[in-house]
Amino acid sequence: MRKELIVAGVIYFVTMFALILALYTFFEMFSLSVLDLFGLSILMVAVAMGWGYILTSMLLSPQTKMENRLTSLTNDIVHELNIPLSTIQANVSMLKKSTEDDKTLKRLVRIEDASVRLKKLYDELVYSLHKEMQTIDKEKVDIASLVRERVAIFEEQQRNPFVLHLVSYEVEIDKIGFEQMIDNLISNAMKYSSKTSTIEIELREDILRIEDNGIGMSTAELLRVHERYYQADTSQVGMGLGLSLVREYCESEGIDIQIHSEKNVGTRIDLNLLKVKI
Repeated sequence: MRKELIVAGVIYFVTMFALILALYTFFEMFSLSVLDLFGLSILMVAVAMGWGYILTSMLLSPQTKMENRLTSLTNDIVHELNIPLSTIQANVSMLKKSTEDDKTLKRLVRIEDASVRLKKLYDELVYSLHKEMQTIDKEKVDIASLVRERVAIFEEQQRNPFVLHLVSYEVEIDKIGFEQMIDNLISNAMKYSSKTSTIEIELREDILRIEDNGIGMSTAELLRVHERYYQADTSQVGMGLGLSLVREYCESEGIDIQIHSEKNVGTRIDLNLLKVKI
């Protein structure tokens, strides 16, 4: 698209320069009056606007058609994904009620957990698409309540213990995006800590702090931690998108993020919420 814009710009300015030169030559040859010059100037402006409109239409029309096709295709795919996902969840729920065999129940629970994770990915996909296509409305949210809700979901995994020090704190933010960001940070804290290691979340004086006692990161790793697809620990499953997306969200909302980490000691992430505070 950038190349096409440059080509169109060059064509436009070369054409307009040739037109201005022709008008100047015409004026010199026939010694036109001021009134004639004014009329020719209006004509030149009209030609410039018309020519600019033609070039813009020729350039943007294919792009617009392609975007419309992609939008339609994406909406269809998202809709079709939701149908089998809902079917899996409904059938697993019914099978759990009618099954008493422990091994079968454990398998059904694993399927159910996988479908919950898939549903979360689906919701994030829908949110990301909507965010690209339209402006996401901001909502008034109590951060303490939101964090407790997200932690309760992670506690269902019965993995790491959590210690919460939270006070009521109202902000105006993109709520779904904030939930995704918190989920990413908590998930990372759990992923890079032992199963018995405590994760502490504190909200005090405009700072939301998430701290773990995990493997931590070296200075070199901290410098690259916001790069897409970068993972400090390549033995862990994942695509390395988490902190990159966290950084993008914080920048869009005006939230300052600071990461403090030490190898084999742990990681502390501070989110300054002052700019989004109500």
